[in-house]
Amino acid sequence: MRQAPPYVPGHQLLAGKSILITAAAGAGIGYAAAKRCAEEGCRALMISDIHPRRLEEAVERLKAETGLQAVYGQLCNVTVEADVQALIAAAEDALGGVDVLINNAGLGGQVRLTEMTDEQWSSVLDITLTGTMRMTRAMLPHMERRGAGAIVNNASVLGWRAQKEQAHYAAAKAGVMALTRCSALEAAESGVRINAVAPSIALHDFLKKAASSELLDQLTSREAFGRAAEVWEVANVMVFLASDYASYMVGEVLPVSSQQA
Repeated sequence: MRQAPPYVPGHQLLAGKSILITAAAGAGIGYAAAKRCAEEGCRALMISDIHPRRLEEAVERLKAETGLQAVYGQLCNVTVEADVQALIAAAEDALGGVDVLINNAGLGGQVRLTEMTDEQWSSVLDITLTGTMRMTRAMLPHMERRGAGAIVNNASVLGWRAQKEQAHYAAAKAGVMALTRCSALEAAESGVRINAVAPSIALHDFLKKAASSELLDQLTSREAFGRAAEVWEVANVMVFLASDYASYMVGEVLPVSSQQA
């Protein structure tokens, strides 16, 4: 197994930009993206989550770890339109306009299709796909009025590849990919870019709770490096898509994966 490389220092790729990230409290990709955005020089940052205590702790930890003091938290359940509208309004106000939206909220699970309930299917689709749509729909008019902005969605390689017991999650992530491509064409007319990342496996505490150790070992064995990605390795690609270095990229879905062909 090849070890993860050293943590790469920031290079000011997001200097002067304001960032909004959903589901960013905790130890997953969302928090890693928030930390990386601060390290890359963003001027202000707002994170959202559904857990009040975890959100408050994440805000304070980001301030302490990065030195950025313009960090704000806002409770939001992306399945509730009123929450989404309140989050966008709060971010526009606190940040003085949102330059970058990272749609990270999502829900997974492990269940065979024949045993899957309507509730399990609907919950994963509502949070992962429809939640991304709600956030994008609410954010776009503000960015379009300014004629600039970037939205980065969190998809998955399962949007392309099959895996047992993941029909709901794979369908949701394939939908995120399609949403990214279609909405990107509309947004580009106003100078707004929408792209997505598609990680294979990035190991964090929530994933360890949601998936069996047997499944995680199996998925890791498929990776050419023989290890899962670090969450910050996914965040690095999100930052790239959010930055001006990706200025000509529209509707792209970038794999963050070392899966063997």
